[in-house]
Amino acid sequence: MKIGNREFDTKNNCYIMGILNITPDSFSDGGKFVHLDDALRRTEKMLSEGMDILDIGGESTRPGYTRITAEEETERVIPIIEAVKARFDVPVSLDTYKHKVAEAGIAAGADLINDIWGLKYDSGEMAALIADSGLPCCLMHNRNDENYSSLPEDIIGDLNDSLSIADKAGIPRENIILDPGIGFAKSYEDNLEVIANLDELSCLGAPVLLGASRKSVIGLSLGLPPEERVEGTAALSVIGVMKGVSFVRVHDVKENARAVKMALAVMKGRKNGQDIH
Repeated sequence: MKIGNREFDTKNNCYIMGILNITPDSFSDGGKFVHLDDALRRTEKMLSEGMDILDIGGESTRPGYTRITAEEETERVIPIIEAVKARFDVPVSLDTYKHKVAEAGIAAGADLINDIWGLKYDSGEMAALIADSGLPCCLMHNRNDENYSSLPEDIIGDLNDSLSIADKAGIPRENIILDPGIGFAKSYEDNLEVIANLDELSCLGAPVLLGASRKSVIGLSLGLPPEERVEGTAALSVIGVMKGVSFVRVHDVKENARAVKMALAVMKGRKNGQDIH
């Protein structure tokens, strides 16, 4: 899969997507990187620690978040995308479900659209935009309730619906990443079950992204606040590698990059220290 100017071997490796929240209210790092200089320093640090893709988001999606307008979200993310693209050689993902924000982001240089509503938020505008741009996208599982008949089967069915929207719009299957949506429309027990069954998503034929960094499933399991969930996140990243995921989306790049590299070394039977990228 090509994202930006880089080829990603999604069948044999697992890559690190670093999180850059340009938001005042994100559950873990709200307000830390809203200023341009802080955002650029954070990007530089994550790159030095092993980040492969930068994911920029302008609206918090924590439980109970307040939605902002497309105009406000655009004003937050576009200067950051432009500055990052001007200074660093890294593929940039834009985390948005609003097609107007995505349109501006693509014009600013975004290389991937990360849609937490899996193309279902609007009436097809996002799908048409992505198809027209030729860019890859990440489609996450989400819904308005937690009423499942059979959790794994329902998630696969919901993701298949997103794939159908993509197909109808003309988005090539080879441009699609799927995300099971840890923490979205799922109970604590649901999240654990989804993680335990990540390998079942292989039936959909697309690379999988795991986004569980510092989330409540870790906090509830370990009894820890967001800033102390690094080890729990790394543990889930390792499980993700063992279950075949191709990307992990994380706040703490260094620790997770090391955990992923070690897990891949074991999976591939490689010697310690051999470069996996």
